[in-house]
Amino acid sequence: MNKNRNKSTQFNCFSPPVMIATMAIEVALLLYALWRYKMSVIVRLTALTLFCLATFQLAEYYVCTGIGSMALPWSRVGFVAITALPPLGLHIMHVLAGKPNRRLVYTAYASMAGYMGFFLLSPGTFTGHQCTGNYVIFQFTPNITGTYSIYYFGWLFAGISLGFQWANELKAKGKQAAKQLQTVQGFILGYLVFLVPSAISMVVNPDVRRGIPSVLCGFAVLLALILAGYILPRTAEQKDELMSRPPLPKKR
Repeated sequence: MNKNRNKSTQFNCFSPPVMIATMAIEVALLLYALWRYKMSVIVRLTALTLFCLATFQLAEYYVCTGIGSMALPWSRVGFVAITALPPLGLHIMHVLAGKPNRRLVYTAYASMAGYMGFFLLSPGTFTGHQCTGNYVIFQFTPNITGTYSIYYFGWLFAGISLGFQWANELKAKGKQAAKQLQTVQGFILGYLVFLVPSAISMVVNPDVRRGIPSVLCGFAVLLALILAGYILPRTAEQKDELMSRPPLPKKR
């Protein structure tokens, strides 16, 4: 804990050293997931999620510690990375719940592509940045903040609400869907463990709202731990159980 010149208290929750430590954890989880589990849709989606989280931490670090002229390109890289997270989460929820109808996922990816193109190509997207002791504040053009917030939180809450709905469906199936239910519930928890602390931070300190992308991705390391340490092992067990079941007798 440090005190700055105007005597206000500053907690270095998401300072550059913490950014690097967070990135190291996410990269380690990514490498572990690729080494430990056979490649599947859920492993690929988890790996992409971990990669995007780590990329944003690296981008934040270089925005705060690099040469001033590098802040803009790293801001672009960082926001391309986090723009992928809500559609990836929605896709993961569909896979965990065993939902083959992916129209909503495709819509999410299409909107993701639009925002990625905007962040990469638009010359006036970012008007500046500010590195506080706790988080990075990315300054946008005024017309993008509201629509991007709707995009980002809209898809996140779509994933959560669908997760609750599908969890209830899996509960009705009983023991045969127990492992699948655990993964869906685990992913819902993964959403909440970074959204709820971020919301509490904004209530306690309204200034946090200016750096909410940084704060969200700081807490999202908890989601990374749940994905790699809880969900992937259970999806692997679920697959092993299905493969070990005797084949159904052929109808004559």
